[in-house]
Amino acid sequence: MESPSPVAGPSLAVIVNRAAHKGGAARRWPSIEAALARRLGAFEPLFTAAPGHATELARAALGRGVRRFVAVGGDGTVNESLNGLLEPSGRLAAPDAVLCPIPAGTANELCRALGYLQHPDRAFDAAAGRGTRAIDLMRVRCMGLDGRPVDRFGYLIVSLGAAATISHRTSQSRWLKKLGEVSYLLMTPPVTLGYSHRDVAIAIDGVAQGTRSLFTAMVANTENGGGGMKLMPGARFDDGLLDLIEMGDVSRLGVLLGVMPKLYSGAHLGHPKVRTSRGTSFRFESAIETLVDVDGETVGRLPVEVSVLPAAFSVAVPDR
Repeated sequence: MESPSPVAGPSLAVIVNRAAHKGGAARRWPSIEAALARRLGAFEPLFTAAPGHATELARAALGRGVRRFVAVGGDGTVNESLNGLLEPSGRLAAPDAVLCPIPAGTANELCRALGYLQHPDRAFDAAAGRGTRAIDLMRVRCMGLDGRPVDRFGYLIVSLGAAATISHRTSQSRWLKKLGEVSYLLMTPPVTLGYSHRDVAIAIDGVAQGTRSLFTAMVANTENGGGGMKLMPGARFDDGLLDLIEMGDVSRLGVLLGVMPKLYSGAHLGHPKVRTSRGTSFRFESAIETLVDVDGETVGRLPVEVSVLPAAFSVAVPDR
């Protein structure tokens, strides 16, 4: 048996969303708890009770002096936990705070990017280790659905247009997310067949790029998203840059037959109506209501500004 790590005890907070994966995390929790206890020793889990609760739990634990935060759930749980560690500027309230994601949700894209889905034990080893890796953060400012300004932070992908609508409708479905990663793929055809292109004005690093007809666009900090799709091949979460992919004036059938089949391989970048660029800040505006999604959560609508905060937070990685 592995020796308990000295990070256990009051310096550690284990935040658990048992509702993740439509309750699947609750069924897996006994085995996850055992795997963590073998490495960390005894701990008292903090269970979330509602959306946003992980942020409150993380912020309260930070105030008690906790500096290591194990987040058990999907990307929503990890994102909420991270937001509890950040100041309004996006800086860590405690520079030595470390986030330790444990995959237990519908989508676990940060864990995928870290290699933990391919090698699950590495997530538990990282939680008990001392290694860290700096990750860039995305700051997103847009108009909320209630008309009030929204200021949010994410680390995966900011989507607008059809991709954001697909995510929104998937999250609203009572049964679809029970199917796991394939749920996003199943929602794509019905959204695509009913979605209209938007004329969107784009600026990159403060320079206007003109108005373009878009089906969807994504600002990516990682190359994967949407349940394992390789949406932006080559994007890195530690290079201080963000990658923009625009899907332009593509017909609905063109999306379904020419783009969708290639999303998991990344070959969609070769489509003549797909454009990519890089930068540190992006702005999008449209006269037609267009949803905005951050890391799988609908946060508002255009206009939206997305900017990068390089090496803004640290995640745990295995010592070896």
